[in-house]
Amino acid sequence: MRAAILPGLNEKLEVRSDVQAIGPGPGEVRVRIVASGVCHSDISAQNGTLPQPTPAVLGHEGAGEIIAVGEHVHNVAVGDHVIVSWVPPCGECKACRRGQPNLCLTLFMAGAVSQRFLAGETPIFGFAGTGTFAEECVIPSQAAIKIDDDVPLDIASLIGCGVMTGVGAALKTAHVEPGSSVIVFGCGGVGISVIQGARIAGAAEIVAVDLVPEKLEMAKRFGATHAVTPDKVVEVAAELTAAEGFDYGFEVIGRPETIRSAYDATRRGGTTTVVGAGAMDAMVSFNAFELFFSEKKILGCFYGSADVRTDFHMLLRLWRSGRLDLEGMITKRIDISEINDAFDDCLSGKVIRQIIEFK
Repeated sequence: MRAAILPGLNEKLEVRSDVQAIGPGPGEVRVRIVASGVCHSDISAQNGTLPQPTPAVLGHEGAGEIIAVGEHVHNVAVGDHVIVSWVPPCGECKACRRGQPNLCLTLFMAGAVSQRFLAGETPIFGFAGTGTFAEECVIPSQAAIKIDDDVPLDIASLIGCGVMTGVGAALKTAHVEPGSSVIVFGCGGVGISVIQGARIAGAAEIVAVDLVPEKLEMAKRFGATHAVTPDKVVEVAAELTAAEGFDYGFEVIGRPETIRSAYDATRRGGTTTVVGAGAMDAMVSFNAFELFFSEKKILGCFYGSADVRTDFHMLLRLWRSGRLDLEGMITKRIDISEINDAFDDCLSGKVIRQIIEFK
């Protein structure tokens, strides 16, 4: 089958046709990937921001059809349509039992260090234990979330990472309240999803902040009431909040300077949520006085604080009711052979979400 492989750090992806997925073994399923989103986290794996052993099949935001199941699999069957979850809940660990399945590391860590593919004779890892830049992948059965057959799989693929992370950040991590004010730094696919989540939650003012004009225009289409460049943040805060600051600040880039900006734009007693996936050596500074005096909450957000077993379906219900726009987020459809060009588009900031379609 075809797959896009990252040979090494900072190298271009190689699209090969001699790749095979290994398995499924007990508790695993084989998924024929129909569509996979191109997420900035894939670029972060390529450049080392996110740790990923190589060589690796990238991709982690996919949807498709079950074509084989291993022993002891009971939650899905051959022919089922599924969304791939890159953080599958084991259901048994302390994180799962206390209601934080997005923090389960049992299956995630096992998958991250497993070589689930072969390219010729060479063992290949799958990014985040998945590897959806391939026509097929083998994953734990818990990572395959069954959905209704009438849901288009290109639409479904978006939920597997970016939409769940962004909407979940607003609804489940920060718990945005109706009538509140929100500012979002970074308007890529995840940032747009934060904006949609804030709109669904009933925020009164939603300010989108980005350097790219195309992203700001798109942010307004998805629910932002205001869209500004970073140099206008103080001005818009004065206009909307009498310079007090916003109830909720979201950082969706993963850089120290924008994390600091989101914190500074949040009012005293408000909540700043860090959604962007930053590097381990990227440090953010706060002084001891401001931390106690401002009483701001600083929250990390991993996978939108989601329970994928139920929250994927919650998002699909919002989509069916017309409250969550997924079709509009797909700004380009590509073949896997165009993956390196897709990465360039993503870095340019002008394309919100691209979908690889396997025909």
